[in-house]
Amino acid sequence: MSTTTIRLTDELKARISHAAERAGTTSHSFILGAIEEKVGEAERQREFLDEAERRWQAFVSDGQVFAWEDMRDYLERRARGENPDLPVKKTYGRRP
Repeated sequence: MSTTTIRLTDELKARISHAAERAGTTSHSFILGAIEEKVGEAERQREFLDEAERRWQAFVSDGQVFAWEDMRDYLERRARGENPDLPVKKTYGRRP
C-alpha cells in the first residue's frame, strides 16, 4: 500500500471530519470512500463514452438501425414479461 499526501484547507478538513462523524466512520475512511466513489464514477463515464463510440462506429459502418416503432413495441412487450424477438434492422433513411 502506498501513501499519498494531500493538502486540505482547514474548512474542508472540518467538513470532512463532521461528515465522517455523522456517517459513523473515520475521516480517513470517509476520504477513501469518496475517492473510490469518484474513481468509479469516472470509470463508468469512460465505459459509457467508449460504448457510445463503438455503437456510433457500428452505425456508420453499416447504416443499420431499429425503427423506433418496432423497438418501442419490443420494449413494451418485454416490460409485460414477454420474450419477443428483436426487431429487424433497417437501413437508415429508407422506408420499407
